[in-house]
Amino acid sequence: MSVPTLHPTPPDTAADGVVVIDHLTKTFGAVRAVDDLSFTVLPGRVTGFLGPNGAGKTTTLRILLGLVHPTAGRATIGGRAYVRFAKPTRTVGAALESANFHPGRSAIDHLRVYAPQVGVSDARCHEVLALVGLDTVAQRRAGNFSLGMRQRLALATTLLGDPRVLLLDEPANGLDPEGIAWLRALLRHLAAEGRTVLISSHVLSEVEQTVDDVIIIARGRLVHASSLADLAALAEPSVRIASPDAAGLVRLIAQAGWVDLVDPALSRPGTAVLRRLTAGEVGARAFAAGLELHELAARDVGLEGTFLRLVGDSAADVADPTAEIAR
Repeated sequence: MSVPTLHPTPPDTAADGVVVIDHLTKTFGAVRAVDDLSFTVLPGRVTGFLGPNGAGKTTTLRILLGLVHPTAGRATIGGRAYVRFAKPTRTVGAALESANFHPGRSAIDHLRVYAPQVGVSDARCHEVLALVGLDTVAQRRAGNFSLGMRQRLALATTLLGDPRVLLLDEPANGLDPEGIAWLRALLRHLAAEGRTVLISSHVLSEVEQTVDDVIIIARGRLVHASSLADLAALAEPSVRIASPDAAGLVRLIAQAGWVDLVDPALSRPGTAVLRRLTAGEVGARAFAAGLELHELAARDVGLEGTFLRLVGDSAADVADPTAEIAR
């Protein structure tokens, strides 16, 4: 696939494109949406900003863009707050939440509305439409676009100013498999040019073939930050066990001292997923306890399982992990 090379980054940009979230906290009344959060996003790499819905991802990005004032802490781009840039759209391209378009306005006219604000020419509008694969439908009304086409138009809008930093919220939403492969190639190309690319998602499987680094948060707190390869190294053996005697299963787990090994994100009534154990170990204890089993299977945890374990552990610190099994 051939991806057009964008223009050199204009001078009014962050010096290095490094995004720093420094002890960030945001409360809305009694709700602590972001809780003493710190992490760094480096240029030249695609970073996945991951966490379940309600984890605080969008709030963090809105603070970074100056749309929400933090209760405490700082969020900077190249050492500067977003509001300190004279031409912020030439520094940061952002697409948060659902993009809105005037249904009667064509794709090219949508970009022409933003072009004067960004300070780019009409030619640039056509250039970014070509970059996202919408040049053949430039005159079509956005109201007739599919969700995937609207995602592409939103991305074109973020690229108008040829920004050094890209902040994208669920960019793969609505794209078909071909579109996801296209997006993956484009984001990697942009990162290879030295740009900072941060994409948020609540599902690791949607971005695991795209990102180089991962930042995982839950309940507003950082639970993991590393390269994707280091996250994969955290995968550990686990066993799925199911019994018609839910109470007996809870007793077995307690008597064996396995309560801390229960994966609360994957366990259900009468069913438990136990980490760091083999099927042989679990089967032997169940046999000795006389517990009837309907399922005993080793699980391939993989990246998604590791992600679910990490965010589940964050929730488990305020709940009994065996409570759901007994229901």
